[in-house]
Amino acid sequence: MGIQITPSILSADFTNLDRDIAAVPSADAIHIDVMDNHFVPNLTIGLPVVEAIRKRTTHELDIHLMITDPDRWAPEYAEAGAESVSFHVEAAAAPVRLARELRSMGCKAALGIKPATPIEPYADLLGEFDKILIMTVEPGFGGQSFLDIMMPKVRRTRELIRGTGLEIALQVDGGISERTIDIAIAAGADVFVAGSAVYGADDPDAMIRALREHGDAELHQNHAH
Repeated sequence: MGIQITPSILSADFTNLDRDIAAVPSADAIHIDVMDNHFVPNLTIGLPVVEAIRKRTTHELDIHLMITDPDRWAPEYAEAGAESVSFHVEAAAAPVRLARELRSMGCKAALGIKPATPIEPYADLLGEFDKILIMTVEPGFGGQSFLDIMMPKVRRTRELIRGTGLEIALQVDGGISERTIDIAIAAGADVFVAGSAVYGADDPDAMIRALREHGDAELHQNHAH
């Protein structure tokens, strides 16, 4: 399996979401950042907007909940038709129960981890998830610089995933561009959230294709070693 590019609409035009989602037909999924101004210092969009987006696109929806009460809200996003829901381990009261609830609804469950949170305490839980999401910026705002100091954590997470013997995706979110995607691939990531790199480009879809081609070439090079 090659790499996946999931553009974040946090960097799109919120008054033209329909247009901006239609502008990225090559995307593997649309990444939607839900922020509550409590878990992170920003307020974005919530369930009604996601429900509206679901009616307007056949793209997979990759919801990233940066909210304080995911145990209460995450299942509602699965019910709204999202294919994947990420919630933060720092916010969830019962992460395993929540992951199982999401998966029982036919939705992929992903564990989100902020920059200062180590992966090791959750090593035994990885098998409960379809994807692990490592933040490569402090969550809250788009357009931030990539934190390459997170790469050792990405490496250790990939090692832990290998140890499970399961197919678990490893997603990185924050500051992904043509310049930084190589570093993240070398560390073991295979799913990439790109916001400003995509929506700041003259042709957002061409940027997605460029990131994917660039990334796949890097991936094959890494596997060859």
